[in-house]
Amino acid sequence: QVQLVESGGGSVQAGGSLRLSCAASGYTSCMGWFRQAPGKGREGVAVSAGGTTDYVDSVKGRFTISQDNGANTMYLQMNSLKPEDTAMYYCAADNAPGCRFWRWNAGRYEYWGQGTQVTVSS
Repeated sequence: QVQLVESGGGSVQAGGSLRLSCAASGYTSCMGWFRQAPGKGREGVAVSAGGTTDYVDSVKGRFTISQDNGANTMYLQMNSLKPEDTAMYYCAADNAPGCRFWRWNAGRYEYWGQGTQVTVSS
């Protein structure tokens, strides 16, 4: 069982930056950030698996994943934030073999954090 603890959300004006953190209680082979805005489904933002990171088109060039493997912590640096980035952000992780092949599928992740709210005002 892996526990995920997120931190770093908050309220900023458009163009501002935030850094989210996701601390895992143990090793995870696949990790991702997902977000959910009110009235919308959960959307994949960025995923890290098999040594590679991928981003949804809407955040490319603005968001960056980094990891401190020694601390089992993943970060999401969010720059040039836009009002449409407003959502609850969730960290997800899994250790299933081959998780990199379904890394964008939120429904398949076993472990989830509690979520952290990001609000961007115009």
